Amino acid sequence: MKSMNQNNAMKKITLLSMALGLSVSVFAQNADKKKLIAALDAKTPVYNKISKDIWGYAEMGYQEEKSSALLETQLEQAGFKLEKGVADIPTAFVATYGSGKPVIAILAEYDALPGISQTENPFQETAGGKAGHGCGHNLFGTASVAAAIAVKDWMAQSGTKGTLKLMGCPAEEGGSGKVYLVRAGLFNDVDATLHWHPGNSNSASISPWLANKSAKFRFKGVSAHASAAPDKGRSALDAVEAMDNMVNMMREHIPSDTRVHYVITRGGEAPNVVPAFAEVYYYVRNPDMQVVKDVWARLVKAAEGAALGTGTTMSYEVIGGTYNMLANVPLSAVMDKNLRLVGGFTYTTEEKAFAEKIQATLQGSKQPSLASTAVVEPFTVELKNAAGGASSDVGDVSWATPTAGLSTATFVPGSSGHSWQNVAAAGNTIGQKGMMIAAKTIALSAYDLFKTPEVLKAATKEFNERKGPDYKYEALLGDRKPALDYRK
Repeated sequence: MKSMNQNNAMKKITLLSMALGLSVSVFAQNADKKKLIAALDAKTPVYNKISKDIWGYAEMGYQEEKSSALLETQLEQAGFKLEKGVADIPTAFVATYGSGKPVIAILAEYDALPGISQTENPFQETAGGKAGHGCGHNLFGTASVAAAIAVKDWMAQSGTKGTLKLMGCPAEEGGSGKVYLVRAGLFNDVDATLHWHPGNSNSASISPWLANKSAKFRFKGVSAHASAAPDKGRSALDAVEAMDNMVNMMREHIPSDTRVHYVITRGGEAPNVVPAFAEVYYYVRNPDMQVVKDVWARLVKAAEGAALGTGTTMSYEVIGGTYNMLANVPLSAVMDKNLRLVGGFTYTTEEKAFAEKIQATLQGSKQPSLASTAVVEPFTVELKNAAGGASSDVGDVSWATPTAGLSTATFVPGSSGHSWQNVAAAGNTIGQKGMMIAAKTIALSAYDLFKTPEVLKAATKEFNERKGPDYKYEALLGDRKPALDYRK
């Protein structure tokens, strides 16, 4: 039995959908949508294999040569026109079908996370690699390509006018790949963009994502024997530690919803040698991109002070910078309605056993019900800034074009993001089932955008109102070139 909150949420979304010409009866009776779903069902084994292949490649940001090539091949064979190496990024691409307006884009990601190589077993076991798909981008990229091909085939068969674009987006995990695509103007003619992300539940709700900026701060000192001649040395590690101490004291005096994290990536080679070089890698996040800019300026001052106080020199390289997410309720309402049409899924006996073993490894005494994968969560709109949460370069896209997304239950309920548990699930049938829910939802949503101009009109109106008349895009990472070696 649905709760009162769920019923109220559904009433609100139904009213909004009806106002946009998207009544429940239209959804239920639409023969074209049934054909789209059937087409994706028929090719599910193909897409399962593609997702598993990319899962096995586990290529980190800007290194996704096999992963991007596999997706490009699928799109070329399906009849898309490919432009490869866009925005000066070898593993970025744009696949286009059709011409004219409207222009609908679908985002695809395919990079893995460093340091969490994992087999598909429900216990921690390295696969012997350098990375793993702890964010499920092997599923992300595959589902988006699957949706694009299904929509393209429908457009060809029905003679539907307009342009469909699949944006191949590398290096979301810290590399800000989409920022370079936005900066290069690849979204300038796009009327709406759809995306999704693997998760623990099925939801198209709107929630804030944080703006983020990151850089590697590098200090150079003078090496010397740490015992026989310490007075002749100037420790670069001392400078890193001094910077870290100042930043940690600064936390009391910055907005409380700000997040600052760092790791020391280079600290010297041996204790008896004064380190001549040291490096620390920083992130700053906040729901407001202007706060990120302000805190970042103070971070740089702390680094300069650390260098001055330790007799070292400092330089820094901006690695990434992403905007917060700009919400679009009309587009998200379309995604929610289609997600409800597609629905969730249930575990097989084998999948349930796998998930129970995964949950047994999680922290906390109580985990969410495994039955939650069959549920579509109530649609909520949270526009108010909130502390915590993640960042994504999709944020920059959302300031360039009306954008909406969803998540599906590809991971075991209760699992943490960027974990070995998620890597295991992303290589399992659990992840693949969630992947196909996303593919179907995006395909049906793209269909609606081609068929109902009033939705795009409403989405564009809200997009322009939220940006404001004086908005001008300036990438947080500045004018730097893509950091193709940022993992080194």
